[in-house]
Parts: sequence; C-alpha cells; structure tokens
Amino acid sequence: MSEQEKPLLIKRYASRRLYNTETSDYVTLEDIASFIRDGREVQIIDLKSGDDLTRQYLLQIIAEHESRGENVLPVNVLNDLVRSYMLPGGGVMPQFLQSSFEMLRENQNKMMENMNAMNPMSQMPGFDALQAQQQAFLKAMTGGLSSGWSGPDKDDDAKPESNEDLDDIKKQLADLQQKLSKLN
Repeated sequence: MSEQEKPLLIKRYASRRLYNTETSDYVTLEDIASFIRDGREVQIIDLKSGDDLTRQYLLQIIAEHESRGENVLPVNVLNDLVRSYMLPGGGVMPQFLQSSFEMLRENQNKMMENMNAMNPMSQMPGFDALQAQQQAFLKAMTGGLSSGWSGPDKDDDAKPESNEDLDDIKKQLADLQQKLSKLN
C-alpha cells in the first residue's frame, strides 16, 4: 500500500493539539480539511486512550464551515440527518449518503477517463488548458470529493500564467456558488 493510500495518522494529545505523524508537526482543523480536499484520508486517534476520533473531528470541520457561511448542506438535508439519528438503527440516510457519494466519485472518475481518452480534440491547440479548466471546475463544484483525483496534473513545463488562470476560475466559481446559494 502506498503512502497516499494509507490514512494520514493524526494524534490528539491531552492538550487537544493535533499532531501529524508524517511531518512531525502540529496541525489545525483547517490543515486536516486541506488534506481531505487534496484526496487524502485521515485518521485521528487520541494518544492516551487510543480512541478513534475521526468522525468527531470531521463533523467539527463541517460545522465550522457551515457556521462561516459556507453552506453546502441545505437545511432540509440537515433536518433529515437529525431525523435519521432519532430512528432505531439510524434509518436509511447514512447508506443513502454513502451510496450517493460513491456514485458521484465513480461518475467523476469516468468523466475524467473519457476526457483523457484518445479523441480528435486532444490534437487541438489549447486543449490541455481547456482540460485543466474543466478539471478545476469539477473539483471546485464537488468540493474535492474525489479521493483519487487532486486536480490538474502538475507538469514541469507548465506556464506560470496557468496558476493565475486557475485562481481566476476559482474566484468566478466562488461567485457563482454565492449567487446559486442566494437563489435557494
């Protein structure tokens, strides 16, 4: 199993500080969210008791993003989640969510495979830049949900302007997301 396939082990000390065992430094919740957005699985363990705290911290990350106005989950979905906790056995919501995200990842991977397959458009000038924009758009729209994909491939001869273009695209997508949120 490669390093990227193994979950990143984070240890929580008694002081509640979080320690990245790979880089030997302390991390924040935002750092952990960044690891996850980049496609990395994490596991958070209490150093003293050995308890797995991963779910608790992932829920805390979601709650912090929601409280900052980064509303991803509509209120009706949150209500359904709360209801599912009240049902004996948790209801069907957890299985539904898991299946939905698995299907999203599979479809995203298939779309990327189809884009990368040999097609006549790949010979067009500027096709690589268009493909990078599409990949950045997909990642921004799904919030980095794909575990096997971390955005456009980084190649050594990439032009510096491409990073500026990606930043512009990200800003435009954020603006669109805000407009869509206001419509809901």
